[in-house]
Amino acid sequence: MSEIINNSKKRKELLKHMILQLHKGDAPDLVRNRLVELLKSVPYDEVVEVEQELIAEGLPVEEVLKLCDIHQMVLDGYIDQSGAKSIPAGHPVDTFKKENLELEKVINELEQLFSKVKNIKEVEVNQWLIKVHTQLNNLMDVDKHYKRKEYLLFPFLEKYEITGPPKVMWGKHDEIRTLLKASIEAVSSNGEVSPDEAATITELILLPAVNGVSDMISKEEEILLPMCMDKLTDDDWYTIYKQTNEFGYCLYDPQIEWKPVGIDISEIIYYTGNNIQLATGSFNLNEMETLFRTLPIDITFVDKDDKVKFFSLSPDRIFTRNRAIIGRDVRMCHPPSSVHVVEQILSDFKSGKQNSAAFWISMQGRFIYIEYLALRDSNGIYLGTIEFTQDLTKLRKLEGEQRLLSYIGR
Repeated sequence: MSEIINNSKKRKELLKHMILQLHKGDAPDLVRNRLVELLKSVPYDEVVEVEQELIAEGLPVEEVLKLCDIHQMVLDGYIDQSGAKSIPAGHPVDTFKKENLELEKVINELEQLFSKVKNIKEVEVNQWLIKVHTQLNNLMDVDKHYKRKEYLLFPFLEKYEITGPPKVMWGKHDEIRTLLKASIEAVSSNGEVSPDEAATITELILLPAVNGVSDMISKEEEILLPMCMDKLTDDDWYTIYKQTNEFGYCLYDPQIEWKPVGIDISEIIYYTGNNIQLATGSFNLNEMETLFRTLPIDITFVDKDDKVKFFSLSPDRIFTRNRAIIGRDVRMCHPPSSVHVVEQILSDFKSGKQNSAAFWISMQGRFIYIEYLALRDSNGIYLGTIEFTQDLTKLRKLEGEQRLLSYIGR
């Protein structure tokens, strides 16, 4: 027995044999008991190798997909990760794992709601449905998590000739997406739902969706992510890291920037198609220019050398600007009587004494708010000054409330 357990080749042969037994329809409980007895410690890379071999030997991906949940049940908690690499804070894998923690919190909330459905009273059903709907909407955020795996992580696995597991996992993603959409639709009914119907919906639709997300978390934590840490280089990971913002994050906003040693890092990464990737999303050039033209505020940017570098063309500029000021010293853009104040603001910003300076004036019946803000990078280094100006006349007259639901279009 110990000879089999300690021999990698025999262990993989046995694992493959067990999976094929499941494929033939042998009882999962019996197979599970045998595996637990013989394979108390299954290295995660062996699970992947066996799955890859089965696909290479002709077992259709669709069949491996059907077996995926069964092997998860069999192997859950018995995969050895003692040799797995450590994960730096802010690393893409760290983000995947932090997102999984947030998903588990939502799953826990849903499980608590499901536990109440058997004893729910008729008057409580609608409120229960609303709470479940809210948490399912949160859970649907997992789509971004899966897309990052599919479009960023899986291509690198394929680069290292690991093709089977990504195909199987992508198939499970699609199953989970379908289940989640069906679940949201099921709890969004405009008609009355009885307590019995709520219990049936939970058993047949909601639980499979939630269990699908939960099982996928185990597959990632025990197999996929440790394997990827072994296979991918820091260059690979940094390529993934740079593009992650295009897809967004799942219930979690990373606060730590990952800077791998020995890799050139740019603050702004340009992509083909005129896209500019920023820390919280991306624009193409047309979108960015239109954004600045549409915002109901005037913006002017003065760089660290006190030169005017940019101004926005909002629909109703308060103070006129023309492109002749680009590149001019900001002092030359103010009347002599106020230059000393501009000097003081810039000096205070550069020294770190101040970060903002605000002013407000009445002009031709309008109330105008002007604020200067020091622009500093993540290390606190001064990059320049932003001036923004806004007409607050209408805003100062607002009273009461106008909520989103009162929108009627005008």
